[in-house]
Formats: sequence, structure tokens, C-alpha cells
Amino acid sequence: MDEDRWLLPAGIEEVLPPHAQILERLRRELLDLYRSWGYELVIPPFVDFLDSLLTGTGQDLDLRTFKLTDQVSGRLLGVRADMTPQVARMDAHQLRRESPTRLCYLGTVLHTRADGFAGTRSPYQIGAEIYGHGGIESDLEILRLILLTLRTAGIGSCYLDLGHVGIFRGLARQAGLDGRQEHDLFDALQRKAVPEIEQQVAGLGLDNKVARMLVALAELSGDDALERAPEVLADADGRVQEALKYLRGLADALHRFVPEVSVHYDLAELRGYRYKTGAVFAAFVPGWGLEIARGGRYDDIGRVFGRARPAVGFSADLKGLLRLGAGLEGRYLEGPAIYAPWSSDPGLLAAID
Repeated sequence: MDEDRWLLPAGIEEVLPPHAQILERLRRELLDLYRSWGYELVIPPFVDFLDSLLTGTGQDLDLRTFKLTDQVSGRLLGVRADMTPQVARMDAHQLRRESPTRLCYLGTVLHTRADGFAGTRSPYQIGAEIYGHGGIESDLEILRLILLTLRTAGIGSCYLDLGHVGIFRGLARQAGLDGRQEHDLFDALQRKAVPEIEQQVAGLGLDNKVARMLVALAELSGDDALERAPEVLADADGRVQEALKYLRGLADALHRFVPEVSVHYDLAELRGYRYKTGAVFAAFVPGWGLEIARGGRYDDIGRVFGRARPAVGFSADLKGLLRLGAGLEGRYLEGPAIYAPWSSDPGLLAAID
């Protein structure tokens, strides 16, 4: 029917005046902010070879990526669902710097299904990443940049959610889980399905101490999770203890730099587990159930391009920031207009110019 031509696909949005102009002003302000911190702008292609888009991310992006066949090469192409793999390729293959590299980007990505970014399938993704430095300092810089991004967008009240994928990964290795067992337990942990976790662990025939820690992991969340973790995970091996030590160090540094920001800890939060290698984090706004920004450490993502460097970064949906921001319309008001009649009079045209 003719009226259906006005409809947009579910999760696909258009931005109208004056919001489009406000969005553009916010884009410029954020990119200028990142530039002032030393981040260089890159522009990845919207369509890329599928194996490049899924590099290091595996199933995390596979089901969310639109796929098509290239009529020129015959190879599978994908519409980017995330820009991090492409930026990792730029760092590893084109730039090939020895020193740490700060890169930022902005553009539309497309998802086959809605995810945590405000339920959209077409986020206007903005992000920043550091390559070539592994440690708390670069994690902290990215977290501070997330907070500055939200503040620039007029979001004054937010809290951070911190975790570390190395804790579950270390426990899974200590338990000797195979890939399928680890995947099933990972899925149950994401749903905080404690009875299901207990049932799975009971069926694995594990050592009692390891089994107890895997079950307890689901409840290691909250403001005091890091305080409870040493006792709950006292029997964990060195890899888990190292991850806990790292997370405590990051939490202490964050508190020193931004003591006013609330931090929530969830040691079973494993967003991006299949390619993240260390700390993972997200920002939330009170009263809004979905994350407004997300990030973490992914040190192995450039390996397939021949150069795995330490890497950490974050991304956010600019349209989501606009939706939750306050005071943007007043900040970006257009200046007064000057109206003139249509005329071919040279004097009037010169005055208008």
C-alpha cells in the first residue's frame, strides 16, 4: 500500500530538523575534544570484506552483521556492525607505529538486530581507541574520556559498571572446561541464572573449591564486590588473582581521578567476552536501563593482521547521547536570520552577500 512507503524498518531512524543540526554540532564538539587529547580521526569504509569485519570478534558480531556477495571479487562482504576491527587493521597494517597511537572515529553502523545502544539497529557510532599501551593508565584514560563525552553531551549523572573477563576465563581454565562447557556456563552467567549455573556445575564433576567459585561468581556484583572477591575467590589460581589485582588498581586510580563518579562492579559481566582480554566497562544513566557507552581491553584483535598490540577503547551512539542529553538545544541555537525579498537588484544582492 502507498502509505507503507512512509514507514522505516524497525530500529532504523531518521533525524529531522532541528535535531540533525544539534547532532552535527555535538559531533564536531566531541571530535574536537578527542583531538585535544591527541586522538587522530580515521574514517573506515561502510562496507568491507566479511573476514576483516569479524576479525577477533567471532560470534559477537557475526549474527549482527548484514552480509552480501561482492559482484567484483565474488567474496562475502559485510556492512560494518562495529568499527573496532577496521581501526585495529589500520593500526596494525597501514600505520604500523612503534609508539602508542590514539585513534577516533564516527559513522553509522548497521545491526541485524537491536543491541544495548538504546534499541537502535543503526547507531551513529562514535569512539576512541588507544593502541600500543597495555596497562591501567590507558584504561583510565579511556574511562575519563567516556565521562567527558557524556558531560559534553549534557549527561551529568551517570555511573560506571566495571568487570574483568580474565576472572571467568581463569576459573574456566582452572576447572578444565572445554569450549562447549565454557560457552554454556558463560551464557548462564550472562542471565544470572543461579539455579541453572548450579545445575551445570554439579554435572561437571569439578573439584568442590572450583565449583563453589564458579557458582559464587554470578553474585559477585555490587558496590562491594571487590571487597568480597578476595574471600570468595581465595582458592583461584594466579591468573584470576592477577585479574583481581588489576581491577582493584584500576578502581583505585579511577577513584583518585574522578571520586564523584559512582562505580558498580560486576565480576560476572562478560560483554565482548570472546574477544575482550581484560577490563570491560560500560556507562549507564539512572532511569535508563540500557548502556549509553561501552568499552574494554582487546589486546589480541590485531593479531590476524600480523601485529597484535595492546588495545583499549570505547564507543557510544551519538543519537543516544542526543536523546539523553540536557541543554543541547539551548547551547546550539541558530543565530538570528536576515530576511530579504527576492530581487535581481545588484545593490541588494551585494548587501545580502
